[in-house]
Amino acid sequence: MLQLRMSTLLIFFSVSLFLFSRSQSAVFTVDLGSESLKVAVVNLKPGQIPISIAINEMSKRKSPALVSFNSGDRLLAEEAAGLVARYPQNVFSHIRDLIGKPYDFATRFLDSMYLPFEVKQDSRGAVSFKVDSENGTVYYSPEELVAMVLSYAVNLAEFHSKVPIKDAVLTVPPYFGQSERKGIIQAAKLAGINVLSLINEHSGAALQYGIDKDFWNETRHVVFYDMGAGTTYAALVYFSAYQSKEHGKPVWINQFQVKDVRWNPELGGQNMELRLVEYFADEFNAQVGNGIDIRKFPKAMAKLKKQVKRTKEILSANTAAPISVESLHGDIDFRSTITREKFEELCEDIWEKSLLPVKEVIENSGLSVDQIYAVELIGGATRVPKLQAKLQEFIGRKELDRHLDADEAIVLGASLHAANISDGIKLNRKLGMVDGSLYGFVYELNGPDIVKDESSKQLLVPRMKKLPSKMFRSINHNKDFEVSLAYESENQLPPGVASPQIAQYQISGLTNASEKYSSRNLSSPIKANIHFSLSRSGVLSLDRADAVVETMEWVEVPKKNLTIENSIISSNSSNEAGATNSSEESNENLQTDSGTSDTPNNSTEEQAATEPLTERKLKKRTFRVPLKIVEKITGPGVSLSNEFLAEAKGKLEALDKKDAERKRTAELKNDLEGYIYTTKEKIETLEEFEKVSTAEERQSFVEKLDQVQDWLYMDGEDANADEFQERLDTLKAVGDPIFFRLKELTARPVAVELTHKYLDELKQIVEEWKANKSWIPKERVDEVVDDAKKLKGWLDEKETEQKKTSEFSTPVFTSEEVYLKVFDLKNKVASCNRIPKPKPKVQKPTKNETKSSEQKTDNSSSSSNDSSSPSDQSTNDSNSSSDETVDKQPETRDEL
Repeated sequence: MLQLRMSTLLIFFSVSLFLFSRSQSAVFTVDLGSESLKVAVVNLKPGQIPISIAINEMSKRKSPALVSFNSGDRLLAEEAAGLVARYPQNVFSHIRDLIGKPYDFATRFLDSMYLPFEVKQDSRGAVSFKVDSENGTVYYSPEELVAMVLSYAVNLAEFHSKVPIKDAVLTVPPYFGQSERKGIIQAAKLAGINVLSLINEHSGAALQYGIDKDFWNETRHVVFYDMGAGTTYAALVYFSAYQSKEHGKPVWINQFQVKDVRWNPELGGQNMELRLVEYFADEFNAQVGNGIDIRKFPKAMAKLKKQVKRTKEILSANTAAPISVESLHGDIDFRSTITREKFEELCEDIWEKSLLPVKEVIENSGLSVDQIYAVELIGGATRVPKLQAKLQEFIGRKELDRHLDADEAIVLGASLHAANISDGIKLNRKLGMVDGSLYGFVYELNGPDIVKDESSKQLLVPRMKKLPSKMFRSINHNKDFEVSLAYESENQLPPGVASPQIAQYQISGLTNASEKYSSRNLSSPIKANIHFSLSRSGVLSLDRADAVVETMEWVEVPKKNLTIENSIISSNSSNEAGATNSSEESNENLQTDSGTSDTPNNSTEEQAATEPLTERKLKKRTFRVPLKIVEKITGPGVSLSNEFLAEAKGKLEALDKKDAERKRTAELKNDLEGYIYTTKEKIETLEEFEKVSTAEERQSFVEKLDQVQDWLYMDGEDANADEFQERLDTLKAVGDPIFFRLKELTARPVAVELTHKYLDELKQIVEEWKANKSWIPKERVDEVVDDAKKLKGWLDEKETEQKKTSEFSTPVFTSEEVYLKVFDLKNKVASCNRIPKPKPKVQKPTKNETKSSEQKTDNSSSSSNDSSSPSDQSTNDSNSSSDETVDKQPETRDEL
């Protein structure tokens, strides 16, 4: 099924290179969820699928979004997942959902999920996570932890594509507000990622849905329903097509527009799992008794949650599922079963809540359920049968639409967006995307002489305004002021956000500009122009502000002298009557000024010499003075300062360096251990080993292997990479010569045999040249024959020497030397074979032969055309008198 999806992508997409090298044209996308992440790569490397999922070190297409600190080491993704049950307090999860959230919200969330992290409130009012390291206690912000996960995603993408990649598109849930979006971008910056854009998850799914379809003959309203681990939303998307021109030909361009999105950010698959956790926790407490509450033991709860996840997955395909947890608390094991019916009963209220986003998005659209073309399911939790049954019941259809991969549709669709907006990649298959801001925004002014009332807040960005967009506002004001940005509705704020205010900007310089230009002749009051932008990522910002001063001033301008020539030109450009009058009036004026009509040219020159060349005119001038903008944000939504980012960057680089050294140490330790075991096994089992080494060599080698093995499991437990490398090099210095002789023991005879066989074949090749390819120069053939004789002589000589040499010594010659000489000889043979056969030389006919041919042609022509007219005969006669014409005409007729 996966190969079929990839084949479909290959059919409809042709990713081609523009201006940049392949390494610069690769981009990747990350679908970062609450519990996991997926990485897709767009790469132009030949032989690869243009868009593909990057698999991790466990050959999985989805990786846990986890960061762990244990015994001074940092572990990510799969490595961290192995520590969840043993060290739950050190394995950080759900970190994406804590970016930009207030401390109180974060602690309530962690408690509800039974996550025993040690946290504290930072200077922004957000949460930070405590980590005990070798250098003492360290606190990490959510942005730093997300940056660690994203750096893992970068490594996956680069390992998959085999080229460095830094440009990426990241997916975000639609309900993410300004602080969350800015936090994700800053986390990516810490990870060394150049974020081309954030993309809403539903837009990624819509791209994947529509890229291989045509909508010129029909339009569609499609609802994308996504229930993931922690969130649920429904997006209404309208698919259509419009006609355009490409290369002068009309073409249909498909497009989609996101009409509306509704969500529940606190409902997802983990809510179902928590119901099972509570159910089994009560059951275990009842079995054990003695007032024990397993909820108070983080390790026990981590073990139970891990098994509950598996149980829920089993219930999606079976009517009953077991659960078994060894040593859940102390030495007490826990075993139980649950039916699907009981599970659905525990989650009864969840089923009704899960329908609300779909109901709201359809009701607010004004459409009926029958007008919805399809309801596409994405997200892992949509596999639950009861949820599907509820959706079917609401929609009134027997089957739901599941054409997309529930896990990978978003990241693959986001890859199409990444390819489209990157500099070096182009998609031949076009699909226009129109997404909008999921929140409305207002702005408010504050400052001297600014009256604040109910109307002081003005709408700046209506909900679902197209991304990206630029806005402009002009205000009549002459003093410094402040601009505040806020969400439009206090009833619809991002999760955890208590205040609608987003940012506050202090704009200065307007007062000084007003004082500077107040003495001028102002044509209108001084005003300030404010420029806003809503980026492709959905981030609202105030970009710049200018003071606009408009004055009326007397300025010197070149004087327009009216001459006879000007009058004539003017008359040609106007109507005939008006032109005549204008010409007469001009002539009269000129005659009056000069005093005579006989010398108009002289009078004009005198006038130009006496009158000034310029004149004063009243003109409007506009001055634009850039104003200074200082952003003032407080609370969890404030962006990380440059100083904090620089410090965080240093910490992450130190961790990356330490991780690389740890992995190198582990790899070298494994290499050393593997070398010892395989070498001992070869010494003990291979009979040929005794043929290429003496008993003393083997005994000495085995003793050194034993020594290093003893060191490996005693003092070597805490050794570093260099120590492992040093001991491995020491063993290889003894073993490599023996293994080389062992290899040559079989490889050299094979090479010799193949060489002799080729030399015999070469004799036949030379004979064939002489018989069938006589055009090959003799000196080239002789050169090949001489080289073959030299190779045979060298080979016979080396074989004789090798027979006199002990197998315990270094070989006289090697198989590699033999193959190199044969390769050189084959190149010369191939060069001779490529010599083309010369074309035969064409001799030109003599003059007598040409005349004789002409006479024969004339006789033949006259005998076959007895009824020809005299004119025809005269034409033939004239043609026969010209050698050139006669020579060409018969050839042309014969050719036709």
